[in-house]
Amino acid sequence: MKVTIDHFNRTHTRIRTLFTRTIAFLLLGFFCLFGFSCAKKVDYFHSVSELRSNILLAEGEGYRMTVYAVTRETPYRADGIPQDKTTVAEFRLTAPEGQTNVLLDFAYADKSYGGDMSYDNVKSQFYYSCTLDIAQAKEIPFTLQCGESKITLTAKTVLTESTLTPEQLLKTLINAQPQLFKDMTDKYGFCGEIYLRLIHEDANYYYVGIIDRSQKIRAFLLNAENGKILAKRDS
Repeated sequence: MKVTIDHFNRTHTRIRTLFTRTIAFLLLGFFCLFGFSCAKKVDYFHSVSELRSNILLAEGEGYRMTVYAVTRETPYRADGIPQDKTTVAEFRLTAPEGQTNVLLDFAYADKSYGGDMSYDNVKSQFYYSCTLDIAQAKEIPFTLQCGESKITLTAKTVLTESTLTPEQLLKTLINAQPQLFKDMTDKYGFCGEIYLRLIHEDANYYYVGIIDRSQKIRAFLLNAENGKILAKRDS
């Protein structure tokens, strides 16, 4: 009988020890999982306070139209603090000398837009903008009423299949400049704002401006197809 009781006690002790270790292991796993799930994952793209994601071009009869897909913070301030953003389509027209009034008319996604274009004396261009997302636009046909003349053109995107998306481009820059983003990131997230603009000259490029809370800007010019840094500057 004593052997049986001793065996029972030893078994009970082993079971209790095993149970205690199992509970401890489960609790450890729970807290580890909870900690990982609650760890703050930094979404750097969320800190992009100005984004130019598409450019469309049209030219003919002495007129040149450039259309930009833009999302930017409102009010617009380069202070290193992202704010709420609005998305607009911006039209900029270079017209022959002597034009004073231009009426723009176009349709996109089965809706009509347009109106009188304002004149920008600084850039010597006519200008029009409206709340509209044209980031995915391949082309936009439009009509210009200039006095008695009516001109119909189609603006076509400069984006190609090999052009990196803004999200891809930013990831490429983060991988190339890890220390910069690490230094500007704390437990609350990214301590700055980002300007990311598509540029079209002889080819497609991206400008990226990283602005910290002291309003210092680190600027990069990147190849739009492979994300290679072509130039950088601090200001």
